[in-house]
Amino acid sequence: MEGLSLNQFIQSIVSGLLLGGTFAVLAVGFSLILGIARVVNLAHPVLALVGAYITYWLLELYGWNPLFSLVLVIPALFLLGIIIERTVIRTAAKRTRDLTAASLVLTFGVTIVVENLLLSICKATPRLVSTSYSGKSIFLGGIALPMNFLVSFAVAVVTVTAVYFFLHHTFLGKAARAVWQDRDGAVLMGINISRVMAFTYGLSFATAGIGGTCMSLMYSIEPSTHWAWITFVFAIVIVGGVGSIMGTAVASLLIGLIIGVSSALIPLTWINLILFGIIIALLLVRPTGLFRQ
Repeated sequence: MEGLSLNQFIQSIVSGLLLGGTFAVLAVGFSLILGIARVVNLAHPVLALVGAYITYWLLELYGWNPLFSLVLVIPALFLLGIIIERTVIRTAAKRTRDLTAASLVLTFGVTIVVENLLLSICKATPRLVSTSYSGKSIFLGGIALPMNFLVSFAVAVVTVTAVYFFLHHTFLGKAARAVWQDRDGAVLMGINISRVMAFTYGLSFATAGIGGTCMSLMYSIEPSTHWAWITFVFAIVIVGGVGSIMGTAVASLLIGLIIGVSSALIPLTWINLILFGIIIALLLVRPTGLFRQ
């Protein structure tokens, strides 16, 4: 740690944890769909990007506060999730026995379509959500806490907590967990699989939209930004354990911490090598991830 002061090292830890918290809300919906529906939704990050663009344009055109934009982002992405489940996914499920493999192709197609729509509408120009607190920080001693990171982290904590509460303390949430654990048993118990699936997709896409809004507070966005996000989404879900909300939260903080500390110690070009080296080592010890649902 030569040349790196204690304050700088602590700063890298704090920055990494704040980033990791935001990753959690970006990944939680992806984990839900993979766990409950056995669908690898490659379109999840690009739909988060849709939420980010909605936030940006509501701010630019109407002056909406990014947090207030969630009153439109959440229902819009929730409805989009139901539409895609009822049209693309449900149609594929009726025509194939291996929905997991088919979903890779289908959702990749959705990704390309959405990205090109964003490119046509918004162009390739990087966009930045600028608020009254952008560039401002709260200082604790010599440690800076950027306001935009704090706001994103707070929204992420509330969102992930709400999803956890929903899955463990509501009838529909428990039904979704039952489908994940034993689909045939859930059917025998009278659970409406169709309703559970539609709601799960809606919830997943809604959290993606929230994640996109949070990321737009921290970084600039353009139509191809989602390709950078998907790497971390996959890593978080694999490390945390498919379908586990607690695992997603812990893995997000862990990966954010690795990124934060690594960026302070080594060149940026080595960070992904270090990150995925650690992930591979972890999975050799815990192949199912840190947690199970």
